[in-house]
Amino acid sequence: MQRLNKESPQSTTIQELCAEYRRNNAISREEYQLHGVKRGLRNADGTGVMAGLTHVCNVHGYLINDGDKVPDKGRLTYRGIDIEDIVGGCQKEGRFAFEEVAWLLIFGKLPDQRQYKRMCDLLYDNRELPEYFPEDMILKAPSRDVMNKLARSVMALYSYDDSPEDPSLENNMRQGISLIARMPSIMAYSYQVKRRHFDKESMFFHPYEPGHCTAEAILNALRPDRQFTREEAELLDLCMVLHAEHGGGNNSTFTTRVLTSAGTDIYSAIGAAVGSLKGYRHGGANHRVRMMMEEIMENVGDWADEEEVSRYLEKILRGEAGDGSGLIYGMGHAIYTLSDPRAVILKSKAQALAREKGYDKKLALYELVEKLSPGAFLKATGNEKVISANVDFYSGLVYEMLGIPEDLFTPMFAVSRITGWCAHRIEELTTGGRIMRPAYRALPVKQRYVPLSER
Repeated sequence: MQRLNKESPQSTTIQELCAEYRRNNAISREEYQLHGVKRGLRNADGTGVMAGLTHVCNVHGYLINDGDKVPDKGRLTYRGIDIEDIVGGCQKEGRFAFEEVAWLLIFGKLPDQRQYKRMCDLLYDNRELPEYFPEDMILKAPSRDVMNKLARSVMALYSYDDSPEDPSLENNMRQGISLIARMPSIMAYSYQVKRRHFDKESMFFHPYEPGHCTAEAILNALRPDRQFTREEAELLDLCMVLHAEHGGGNNSTFTTRVLTSAGTDIYSAIGAAVGSLKGYRHGGANHRVRMMMEEIMENVGDWADEEEVSRYLEKILRGEAGDGSGLIYGMGHAIYTLSDPRAVILKSKAQALAREKGYDKKLALYELVEKLSPGAFLKATGNEKVISANVDFYSGLVYEMLGIPEDLFTPMFAVSRITGWCAHRIEELTTGGRIMRPAYRALPVKQRYVPLSER
């Protein structure tokens, strides 16, 4: 359906239909409270409702003391290993970490040298898309949104799989590794076609290099001259590691587990996860951060004036500026309180890169917004909730400094997070054993049936 003209008869009809819906379908917050419904599967204190068990990842952001939620330093562990140790260990040895993390998340142990090389080789061997897939599934149906094309392409891979429905561990392992390898290729193709069709720019497709890790392969695909530094590849690799996994309760991973519990195929489950991550309340937040910061830069005269910046943040929180949502994107998290370890790591890397790339002034504004947001939040809302910057706040700026197009901010998240999705998919298959089926309380308004002629 094409976009409706506000003056067209069809638009008037749609407006009337929406008005009819609103008259008959309101559910107030008071009704949710009356029936003890935990909206968003959240407890009253904001913590998540316990829905399952997992070995894959743990996200820590607060303590519980005598039933009260107490803010604490954020910690993120992959298979029991602190993310800071993983990042520090790989950097110390001068090794790219994403492939190591993929092995760790899926299999539960750090790979030895042979296993690490095997994972690198497997991802390279599976990186190319099936023959004619780019032409038939990507070039012939361009999309303005790369996330939309990622989801569609993942679903389309079902048709190229000789055993798409086989639920065995062996088959899902094969499929999962193949999807992890192919996501960067789908992203690169989708972006090039989008540029050509909608932006009227040239598109280019570079061959992959056998010795490249995943981060290097992505930069090779996105740079017209295929040139990048080792430092740039290491920073992109770090971003991918930090985005690779975040527990079973985040919306896209939970989506993966819900669909897996129904017994559906991996392409349906991962395609749905991509759709979840696209949402601005989830993975799409890094794009919203960029939009918000651009607006602040345009409307705040002195980026170093704390009072002026704080006043504008309060306007955003009151819905008088920004996109009207009342949100300072990139600030606050469902679990983290005092800090998000991913944001802390990215911020330190952004500081070094900003000096090199001439982004000092822009980074200083980001840091000021981070500093002033908690006070502005309290002043504008009266809520004393402890908030801090999350990973989305700095990831977009890092991508920008790396020359990653804004169209790919959220797709890069998906290319990284698919490792976590596949790990949880396999865990749900092997340990879940029951379809997820939460309850919804019905609130019927009693009516009697009236014949059409009498209505």
